[in-house]
Amino acid sequence: MKLILLAALVAGGAVLAYIRLAPSDPAQWHEDPRLVSRPSTPNFHLIRMAGGDAMPRVYQMPPADLAARLDEVARADGARLLAGSVASLHMTYISRTPLMGYPDYTSVLIEPAGEGAMLLAFARARFGHSDMGVNRARLTRWLDALEQAQISG
Repeated sequence: MKLILLAALVAGGAVLAYIRLAPSDPAQWHEDPRLVSRPSTPNFHLIRMAGGDAMPRVYQMPPADLAARLDEVARADGARLLAGSVASLHMTYISRTPLMGYPDYTSVLIEPAGEGAMLLAFARARFGHSDMGVNRARLTRWLDALEQAQISG
């Protein structure tokens, strides 16, 4: 019985270590929110003009300024740039959940919109079936911070 318990603990520890330490391949996770297929699991949030969960917000600033501000907001929220660049207006960030360290990926594309810019985004969990709204909440935080930055300007 002790051996079974020990084996279960070791296996559980190995799974947790893999979740925390598994490499993140930028080629796999750097997505274009306009083109991505909707996942079959509910652990994502998609912002785009058609077929998303929400419509993009338009910001009254040039695309390069919006990309730079988004990068500041994402990093202040604990995200790390995985792929892309502010200069390309297409970035993918990795964020980790506080307790277990599950990786979530957020791909963002900034596009011109009239005199301003809009932000398209695809946020998703790497592991599990449901994210309990974490990706939607993260994107909402980021967008609200961008709105606040635009107001205080």
